[in-house]
Amino acid sequence: MLDKFFNITGQGSTIKTEIIAGLTTFATMAYILAVNPYFLSVAGMDYGAVMTATALSAVIATLVMALIAKLPFALAPGMGLNAFFAFTVCGVMGCSWQLALTAVFAEGIIFLLLTFFNVREAIINSIPTNIKHAISVGIGLFIAFIGLAHKDVAIIVPGQGIPVHLGNLHSPGALLCILGIIIIGVLLIRNVKGAILIGLLAVTVVGLIPGLDVTSLPKEGGLVSLPPSLEPIFFKFVGFDEILSLKFVSILFVFLFVDMFDTVGTLVGVASKADLLDAEGRVPRVKQALFADAIGTTAGAVLGTSTVTTYVESAAGVAEGGKTGMTSLVVAFMFFLALFFTPLFTMIPAAASSSVLVIIGVFMMSPITKINFDDYSEFIPAFLTMIMMPLTYSIAEGIAFGMLSYVILKVLTGRYKELNVAMVCIAFIFVLKYVYNIGE
Repeated sequence: MLDKFFNITGQGSTIKTEIIAGLTTFATMAYILAVNPYFLSVAGMDYGAVMTATALSAVIATLVMALIAKLPFALAPGMGLNAFFAFTVCGVMGCSWQLALTAVFAEGIIFLLLTFFNVREAIINSIPTNIKHAISVGIGLFIAFIGLAHKDVAIIVPGQGIPVHLGNLHSPGALLCILGIIIIGVLLIRNVKGAILIGLLAVTVVGLIPGLDVTSLPKEGGLVSLPPSLEPIFFKFVGFDEILSLKFVSILFVFLFVDMFDTVGTLVGVASKADLLDAEGRVPRVKQALFADAIGTTAGAVLGTSTVTTYVESAAGVAEGGKTGMTSLVVAFMFFLALFFTPLFTMIPAAASSSVLVIIGVFMMSPITKINFDDYSEFIPAFLTMIMMPLTYSIAEGIAFGMLSYVILKVLTGRYKELNVAMVCIAFIFVLKYVYNIGE
């Protein structure tokens, strides 16, 4: 029944492969169960309640992706946007977390409307094919950079004079990350199924060795428990007087802008890697996928968490062969289990996840062979897309530089007929963003 519903055989996959892919994706993004509550607790929200909201919002959004879009992508409250929520909106700007949640809810409603009227789909379809392939490569470089630069791994670290430099390779986190890369690499070369998941679990186990202090054992209370109540944060929105303020509008715009292009970039990039793009370079059932994102964000705000978005870690499952919604169905099930086994799932150390992210970065490089290197009006924008993602630490900024340079080069070389209205409109929005420093 599952095979027929998800067309698993028709997509060249198997139920076993899809299950392994789902487990792998979940394992690489399980950190959000601990990180998101920590970030939002800084804003004054209840840690336990946010943990429950994080898991439930991931279940809801990923189920929609699995059952309606039938794509191997997982969703959860997004990193970056939760930091903006906690440290910028509630920290620097001094807003209440209730106001921030209201902005997230409004964002979700707007995205539902934009998706219904095919605006977001039009944006995705307007991106040139070469830039779509470049987005995949850029995301690969970006997530590998995230893995290597994680504070508990620190193989590369920020420096003075130069942006980054080599960190302390003798630290337990760095050594275990390197061990994970080697283990997964060897297993991949030997064509061992589940190589990424095996490597991740191996590093987690090795991290238990006394003295390393890498893998955190569950604290007192056991592995199984009922999820904390949502009551402290459920449906906590502000009144209309605060919604009509200029501050609220500016916060809402940043949420909209970053989530829009992060989601677009992730969907296009991971779909390109999974060979899911059609002959015209379009993501299949993209409207349904965008609905999953919008529904997740709206439901997440009601439950009490920051913006829900599609995760780049979905590439981990794709790398294991995941091609259908069965992969995301497994992820949703695992997030549901996590409600009762949170201490177990949060044992996975950064060193293990980081080694996986580096390997995913390797996998995400393959679409670079599909980019047209001979036409510089195509290759230069593609290159800027790829390089700016890791350098700016933002998928959205990479897309911005790629689309702007694409439009400018086509116009200045007299090839403006290769542009469409949507491309020009997107480029204009990016120009306004940089001119007025919106979101800075």
